[in-house]
Amino acid sequence: MTNYGYKRAILWDMDGVLVNTGAYHYPAWKQTLEELGIPFSEEQFRETFGMNNSSILEIICGKKLPPEKEEEISERKESLFREAVKGKAKLLPGVEDALKQFSAWNLKQAIASSAPPKNIEVLVLELQISKYFDAIVSGYDIPGKPDPAVFLKAARQVGVPPENCTVIEDAVAGVEAAKRAGMKCIAVTTTNTAENLSKADLILDSLVHLKPDSLVEVLG
Repeated sequence: MTNYGYKRAILWDMDGVLVNTGAYHYPAWKQTLEELGIPFSEEQFRETFGMNNSSILEIICGKKLPPEKEEEISERKESLFREAVKGKAKLLPGVEDALKQFSAWNLKQAIASSAPPKNIEVLVLELQISKYFDAIVSGYDIPGKPDPAVFLKAARQVGVPPENCTVIEDAVAGVEAAKRAGMKCIAVTTTNTAENLSKADLILDSLVHLKPDSLVEVLG
C-alpha cells in the first residue's frame, strides 16, 4: 500500500470542491448587492468565484471600499448564505472516498478556503469531516486568490513544503494561486470549464474519476 509518511499534503478548497455551495452563494450575493442598488450577474459570479469577499467587492464596485463598509456588506451576504445552506450541505461525489484514501496513504490534509471562518466552521460541522484535517485555514483576512497566501499558510500549518503539496480546486483564481505557490493542482470542473482550468496538472469532471495511479503521478 502507498504510504507517504506525512511527507506530502493535500490542500482542499471548500466551495465547489468539498461541497457545492454555488447555488447558495449566488443568491446571497445577488440579494445583498441589489439591496445596495448594485446589479450582479451569474457571469460576474462565475468570474469572481473562489476569491475572498474583499477581492470580489473591489471588482464588482470598481474600487476598494472602506474597511467598515466592506465588513458590513460581507456580513450581510454571509449571514444570508449560512441561513440558506444550513441543513442542505452535502459532500460532492467522490469526496468522502478521496478523504479516506488520502488518510490511508498518510497524507496530511488541510482546508484552504477563501471563505470566512464562520462559513467553514458551519460546513465542516454539518458535513462531519473535521476528523480528516490536520489544519483548517481561512484566507478571509489575508490576500485573496490568485495570491498564494492561503495555500502557503496551510502548508506551514501542516509542516509540508509547498513543492510537496497538491491543491484541489475548482476556480480559475484558485488554480493560479496553487501554481504561484509552487504546488501541484488537481482541478474539478464544478464551476468552470476544463479549458479555463487548463493550468492544473490534472483536470477531472468529478473526484469520482480520481484514480490512484493518476494521483500518484501528480503527487510524485
